[in-house]
Amino acid sequence: MSEPTVTVVLIDDDKYIRRFVRAALEAEGMTVCETNTGRQGLAQAATRRPDLVIADLSLPDMEGTEVIRELRAWSTVPVIVLSARSREEDKVKALDAGADDYLTKPFGLPELSARIRAQLRRQIGGATGLTQVRFGTVLLDLGARRVLRGDEVVHLSPIEYRLLSVLARHAGKVLTHHQLFQEVWGPSRADNYHHYLRIYMAHLRQKLECDPAQPEHIVTESGVGYRLVGVSDYHSQ
Repeated sequence: MSEPTVTVVLIDDDKYIRRFVRAALEAEGMTVCETNTGRQGLAQAATRRPDLVIADLSLPDMEGTEVIRELRAWSTVPVIVLSARSREEDKVKALDAGADDYLTKPFGLPELSARIRAQLRRQIGGATGLTQVRFGTVLLDLGARRVLRGDEVVHLSPIEYRLLSVLARHAGKVLTHHQLFQEVWGPSRADNYHHYLRIYMAHLRQKLECDPAQPEHIVTESGVGYRLVGVSDYHSQ
């Protein structure tokens, strides 16, 4: 039997959740290192250099958002938050702190597994020098700065292209409104003009989605931001 290739650090003070998640991930061939405090989780992440971290927000010794901030000071490892907190402000706070995704308890294991796979694919794409991303019938060629839908070239405005590129480079990750403004318009631009973002996203959907009214790929995380889903392929040079 081959050795597991994916290591996950699981930080949660609920032993039943840890047992539940660990059993599921180990059944998929992953190695799971579990802890019940933020400090222990950070220590595990530092020593084991995991491929992914799963963290709760309510920990006995520190807030999960603080764990994420400390982790982000020295690591880009994907972080998925598992939390009973369902308020939009909690999600935004965790994502702005550096989390890559957020799943509310109770959750389904198939969805958790899908979120994990998406984060691992994104890491592989980033590590290999991502140049092309495909979702649905759309091919984004970052090297050539070209977008194809089927065999047709799609003409995007500079801002539309930058938005799509940011979403593609972080495929599977929830990007908050603030993060998108920082990436696309820069830190000097005020980020309270959410209606501008909605307009540009509507334009992208009109040009790239089969049904812009029910997008399959450029999806809204209500009150939080946006995410590119359904990426089926990465190419690198």
